[in-house]
Amino acid sequence: MTILTLNKKQLEAKTGQIDEKMQDKISMFGTPIEEVTDKEVIIEVFPNRPDLLSFQGFTRAFLTFLKKSKLKNYKVEKPEKDYKVIVDKSVKQVRPFTVCAIIKGLKLGDEKIKEIIDIQEKLHSGFGRDRKKLAIGIYPLEQIKLPIKYLAKKPEEIKFIPLEANREMTGRQILSQHPAGREYGDLLKDAEVFPIFQDANNEILSMPPIINSQKTGKITEKTKEVFVECSGFNKEYLRKTLNIIATAFADMDGKIYQMEIQDSGKELSPNLEPEKMFFSIENLNKTLGVSLTEKEIKNLLAKMGIGYEKVKKQPVALVPAYRTDILHEVDLAEEVAIAYGYDKFAPEIPKISTIGEEDKTAILKKKIAEVLTGLGLIEILSYHLSTKEKQFKDLNVKEFKQMMINVENSKTENNILRNSLLAQSIQVLSENSDAQYPQKIFELGKVFYDDVKCETGIGEKEKLCISLCYEKANFTEIKQVLDYLMRMLDVEYEIKEKVNKSFIDGRCGGIVIGGGEVGVLGEINPIVLKNNKIKMPVASLEISIEGLQ
Repeated sequence: MTILTLNKKQLEAKTGQIDEKMQDKISMFGTPIEEVTDKEVIIEVFPNRPDLLSFQGFTRAFLTFLKKSKLKNYKVEKPEKDYKVIVDKSVKQVRPFTVCAIIKGLKLGDEKIKEIIDIQEKLHSGFGRDRKKLAIGIYPLEQIKLPIKYLAKKPEEIKFIPLEANREMTGRQILSQHPAGREYGDLLKDAEVFPIFQDANNEILSMPPIINSQKTGKITEKTKEVFVECSGFNKEYLRKTLNIIATAFADMDGKIYQMEIQDSGKELSPNLEPEKMFFSIENLNKTLGVSLTEKEIKNLLAKMGIGYEKVKKQPVALVPAYRTDILHEVDLAEEVAIAYGYDKFAPEIPKISTIGEEDKTAILKKKIAEVLTGLGLIEILSYHLSTKEKQFKDLNVKEFKQMMINVENSKTENNILRNSLLAQSIQVLSENSDAQYPQKIFELGKVFYDDVKCETGIGEKEKLCISLCYEKANFTEIKQVLDYLMRMLDVEYEIKEKVNKSFIDGRCGGIVIGGGEVGVLGEINPIVLKNNKIKMPVASLEISIEGLQ
């Protein structure tokens, strides 16, 4: 949850008086009010709506919700001469992608500059995962000569005066001596080359995701035109983020110009055309338990800033290019529910007669969690979706194509269902390499596999994964944890020799209960540790919950 502080006077100029009735409407819009003072309205914005993290973004959406504004279409001008960004192959090994735009005709006072910095930092910390997924740079175009090049150089070859500094530094010096470098330096510490944006005069604009240049990367009240870039690892995230920034500038009366991104191909950026999503009116009504007409659904979607049309008699929602949260028609149902009003849904008692009791597997999982937390382990909860790199290649699994269950039309880089918990456990340790050791974690969750007997063709299993990471983590210790757990559950088991490429040969064993193998434990292979940049030994186990019942 992100806190957004809005100027009350400016907000009332757009919406009307912020009385109790208006406060209720703000909350019913899905942005609960934290506090209202004489000068400020403080609201909470859920992580799935980064487009609301600015005064412009919030008022655009809320005025549409109040029917005080129509669906907004943003005009994008074609690139002018030299409006190009050339992506060099050298950057592919460190931060491979960028999307960019130019905004003209701005009138930036001190208040608007603060708003720009605020939305930039909120997008960095939330949607950008503290700049791990993406970084945003905003530059005064008047100080830049186009075209621009996005490339990577050795840290010692990078020299410029970073923002708010008074002397030139190398890339490595910035990481160790500049406040932003010390805060975000871990994102580049293992890189052999650092990414930079450089203009046609060979002036360095920035070193993403760390810091801009003092000379070419600081906007002021005199700035009328800006160059905006987003760099990172997933183009779809970058495009959405750029669209959020560009439309916020457009709502400040800026004029958006595309740039030509010359990468493996050519792309015009940004593209603010709405995304078309087919959906079923029947399914939408069934999901919500209502009987809305096509016209009513069209009007309710319009309240949420979503357009509507028909393609070959099939309903199509026109999702704005800056919305990141509409991934499935169920999300459209949620939008309709918000516009319709949750207070209008009448609760009903189901006309069924049943006797409820707690699921036996849930009881077992609760007991396992109690035992392991008693041993000082921390429970984690990871996504069901993963990537083939994390799920297989990074775990040293060579033959994996038969094991993959692909997700069609995935909106993120995570495009397969996980078939084990070990990959997520290793990933958590990798992402927390700068945290205090020892690190002892466990997860209870579902994994997925092909099963022709199931209606969907996909079976599910509940599993437990435990990982111990510190300098003395070994086979003996992970087995001691398993011994204690089995005693507490009153389960007898034995260990047999096993070969698993994710574990060290000779330090890996299969867990056998009742004559059948239900899991594996051992010391993680150094290849896996290297793939995931883990510098401490790791001992892990993964076991089927069904085998413990």
